[in-house]
Amino acid sequence: MSGELNGKKVAFLATNGYEDAELTSPWEALQTAGATLTMVSPESGSITGKNGHEQPVDAAVSDVQASDFDALVLPGGVVNADHLRMDQPSVGFAKAFFEQHKPVAAICHAPWTLIEAGVVDGRRMTSYSSLQTDLRNAGADWVDEEVVVDQGLVTSRTPDDLPAFNAKTIEEFGEGKHEGQTV
Repeated sequence: MSGELNGKKVAFLATNGYEDAELTSPWEALQTAGATLTMVSPESGSITGKNGHEQPVDAAVSDVQASDFDALVLPGGVVNADHLRMDQPSVGFAKAFFEQHKPVAAICHAPWTLIEAGVVDGRRMTSYSSLQTDLRNAGADWVDEEVVVDQGLVTSRTPDDLPAFNAKTIEEFGEGKHEGQTV
C-alpha cells in the first residue's frame, strides 16, 4: 500500500474524546500509503483521546476549507462525535466534502456529524449500533456490516473493523472524487 496515495491531502477532523485507535490506525495506514495528513480540530494545541493518546492539532477548523484537501476522515468516540456535531464550523467543513464530491470515511459514532450535516439521506451506511435509529431517521439505509462503501462514503462500526475500514478508505481516497458523493 506504500505510495498509493502519494500527492493526496487528507484531513482528519476530531476533538477531545475521540476513540484512540479510530484516529491512530487510519492515520498510520494513510501515512504509509503516502498521503499528507492534517489534524483539523475546533481545539488548538493538541487533542486527547478517551484512552489518553495525544494528537497535535495542525489547523483550526475555522482556518481551513474542504477545497484544501482531497478527502476527510472522521474518527469516532462518543464525546468527540457529540461535540463535533454541535460545532457548526466542523459540521460545515464535513458537509463541504460532500458538496465537492470528495471521499469521506467515518467510523463508529462519527456519522452523528454527517447526520447534522444533512448528507446521509438515501445513503447505505453502518456505524456503532446505537446510531442505527438516528441514521434511519435521517434517511440512511443502515446495515450491520464491518465496512460499507457508498459512492465515496466509507463507514464502519467499531475498532474491530479497522483493518477493513483502512483498506477501503485507502481504495476510495485513491479513486478520488465520486459524482454520487453529494448532499
